[in-house]
Amino acid sequence: MRNLDVAVLRAFVTVAETGSMTGAAEVLNLTQGAVSQQIKRLETAFGCGLFERARKGLRLTQNGEQLLRKAQRMLLLNDEIWQDMTGAGHVGKLTVGIPYDLVGTFMRTPLRKFCDHYPGIELSLRCHSSQELRSMVNSGEIDIALVEEPVGQMTGDFLKIAPLVWVGAKSGKAQTKRPLPVSLVSRECAFRPAVIDALDQAGIAWRSVFESGNIEATAATVRSDLSITAFLVGTIPDDLEPLGRDDALPELPKFAISLMEKTGAHNEVRDVFAKMVRTHFHQL
Repeated sequence: MRNLDVAVLRAFVTVAETGSMTGAAEVLNLTQGAVSQQIKRLETAFGCGLFERARKGLRLTQNGEQLLRKAQRMLLLNDEIWQDMTGAGHVGKLTVGIPYDLVGTFMRTPLRKFCDHYPGIELSLRCHSSQELRSMVNSGEIDIALVEEPVGQMTGDFLKIAPLVWVGAKSGKAQTKRPLPVSLVSRECAFRPAVIDALDQAGIAWRSVFESGNIEATAATVRSDLSITAFLVGTIPDDLEPLGRDDALPELPKFAISLMEKTGAHNEVRDVFAKMVRTHFHQL
């Protein structure tokens, strides 16, 4: 009889879902070498390759795709059994607010860890501008939110300071045009006042190209070299690039990423999430 190691299956599923050994190692709190060794053990046991290298990371082979869905089901059942038999883990509901640009960057790993470690908690995600999220926390509509605020104007619990920089298409020319074509996610975007003030202070004429509330659509206009925009360092899409001093653009201020929590009764589920987020940002 052959027995599958659940820890090895968890490593396989995590690599498949993150697309890299490095990403899986971060989620699982292991070294990259340990994850790689677990995948090798699984491939040796089955006598076939499960991943192949692609331009943007690792891609499942046909055998890997065949294994993935059943491995996910097995892990889910394992975690349900563990929780049922031990009574371990928190249960409840949590509504979390995150700005568009932080979901797939700074918050990708802690969200994944939280869902993996606390399967009994039903997490709902709301993505809006920082201004909207701040109002939603204050009104009690959501339990906790990350917000982006100018340094010196923080209202939440400080997590990290990140520079705001100009971003354009690779080898683009939009930054040389006048009036300067600028795209921002929306009129409620936390960066909008800082961007406009910097341009006005520098005496640079500008025009709004696109404001839609959709960060992907905004990035698309920049990718097409129709405009430039502003991103926090650490959130810039791979196919765009920061613009430097040689582009004759004014310096932008630094922003803080903060954590805001709904006031009122103690919420143990919210505390668990907040602690995991703080730990993640402390390790960055």
